[in-house]
Parts: sequence; C-alpha cells; structure tokens
Amino acid sequence: MSRVGGLAWRTVVLLALTALMSLTACTMGGRVSTSTSTSASTTSSIPGVDGAPTGDVDVSRIPDAVPKTESVTRAGNKNPYSVFGKTYHLLPAGSAYREEGTASWYGTKFHGRKTANGETYDMYGMTAAHKTLPIPSYVKVTNLANQRSVIVRVNDRGPFHGNRIIDLSYAAAKKLAYAGPGTARVQVEAIDPGRYQNNTVEQPHISSASQTSTAQTSPSQISPTQTSTVLAAVVPAATVLAESAPEITATTETYRLPSNTFLQIGAFSSLKAAATLQERVIARTAPSTAVYEVEKAGGRLFKVLVGPFSNHDELRNIREALIQTERLSPFVVYDALK
Repeated sequence: MSRVGGLAWRTVVLLALTALMSLTACTMGGRVSTSTSTSASTTSSIPGVDGAPTGDVDVSRIPDAVPKTESVTRAGNKNPYSVFGKTYHLLPAGSAYREEGTASWYGTKFHGRKTANGETYDMYGMTAAHKTLPIPSYVKVTNLANQRSVIVRVNDRGPFHGNRIIDLSYAAAKKLAYAGPGTARVQVEAIDPGRYQNNTVEQPHISSASQTSTAQTSPSQISPTQTSTVLAAVVPAATVLAESAPEITATTETYRLPSNTFLQIGAFSSLKAAATLQERVIARTAPSTAVYEVEKAGGRLFKVLVGPFSNHDELRNIREALIQTERLSPFVVYDALK
C-alpha cells in the first residue's frame, strides 16, 4: 500500500471511531470525553478542545455543594449501561462508597451542554461525573497531595478514559489546585445527606408542654439583641420561597451570593432549645443569629439561622468560626422559611 493510501485509510478509521464515540454519547444521554487532562492555559477560543475559561476565576467565592436528600430518578440512572464495550453496574443508593484514584476535570467544551440526567452542565458549579454512583448523589473529594477537600454533587456519567475515577467541574478542580496539571490523586467518599445535616437533631414534634411554653413566650424574651429575630407567626406556604438555590452568575471578578443566603446551625421542635443555641452563638460567635418558626407536616419547627449573607468571604469566615468555636456543622440554605 502506498504512503498516500495508508494515510487515507487511517483517516477513514479515525473518522469512524469519532462517529462511534459520538453515537455512544448520545445513547448514554450524557457525556463521553476521551481526554480531560487539559491544562488551565487552554481556553474556550479553541473549537472542540476542552479547557479552562478565558481569564482567571476566583473560585474561592464559589460555595461547595450542600448535601440534601433527593430522589434518584430514571434520568441518568440506566442500569446496567455500556460504553466502549464495557458494562457498568450502578451502586445502590446510600452505599458506603470510598475510593482512591485519579481525578480529572471538564470545562468549556461541555459548558452549557446537558448532563446525563438532563441538567445543564456549568463549569462554575460544584458538580462531578462518576461511572457508578446514583444520580444525584454527593461526594467529598480530597486532593491527597495537598489535603484540600470539596463537596460536589454527582449529576453526570464518566470519565471513560484511562483509569480515572471521577471528573470534576472546572471550579471544583481549581479549588483542589489541580486545574493546571489536569489530574490529581484523590480520595472520593460518598456523603449521606441525612447524616451530613445531623444538626437537625429533633424532628418536627411538639409535646403539650412545648406548646404551652411557646404560647407563653414572646419573641422579645428570646431575642437577646436587636439583630436576632423570631417570627411570631407561621408564614403561609404560598409565601415561602423556593428551596433550591437561585441561579448565580459567576464572573472572573466576583461570585456574589443571593440575598437570601443563610447558614443553618440547628433545627428543633422545642423553642427553648432553639433559643438556647441562639443565645450561645450570639454571645460568642455570630451576632446576626435568629430563630425562625416554620410550619411543617408534623408541627412547628424552630430553625436557628445565621445571616443573611451577601459576601462569600464573610460567610466562609463565620462558618469556620462556628465549626471551630461552637463545634457545630453549619450548612448553607437559601430560604429562612423553608
């Protein structure tokens, strides 16, 4: 075979393989990337090449994903499924998954495209692709080289290249300091949302004694400072804002928080228990702490929240203080009344 003929033949084979990969990706309903070990210097100006966005992004202002209980639907959870001739079986929901291996990331090439469960991929979001974890699920990813950790929400399938165990969003990879090298040795641990938010220690149940106490206690009696507030009336369900976080626009200069961003540090069926925690935190750590009374199916629930925050640096500093000083497990919520 002549040299020209050989080149032509290899070109045909390459095109056929590319078409097969594209077909497989469409069948999966997700993403198939042959390589995400890209350098951060790669920009979105190169068509068809994955990489980082143009300019620097301050990812320190992007909060981690907040684990919460979500239903595992059919979308993105075909089980089993096959890619490149290999069959994958999904892990059961709630599995105690923990694994060490190589992590990669994906960015501009997939930004705005659909993930395996039909959501829109956002390279500034704290998300990930995994081959066998249920969608959605939450994992803690630790870069074993520097011990930095992030929490991400799994909403996509992959990576299907080499021995990589997880693909993180660009933002998550940069927070772990491996966006430049492209890959890192990591530890991935599944998170049980119920246990993660274990500061909600009491379920919405009010005894007759608690009801009497609530009726006899005025908001002023449990508001040590002007910055603390107790909602005296239960807010009707029709006026409650959506629980999900509003869409936030990331730029290369800042990452603003929505105006209804709070840290939840406790939720109790007892007003007295909530007020005790509120007083302690106000006195030592966070003056802008309030108790909010919310109607739940089982009765009233008294949530202890710090905020609202509009500045991510302030939120991060207060959260660290609550963890270190008060030994609490604060997590971000986007609605005081939900």
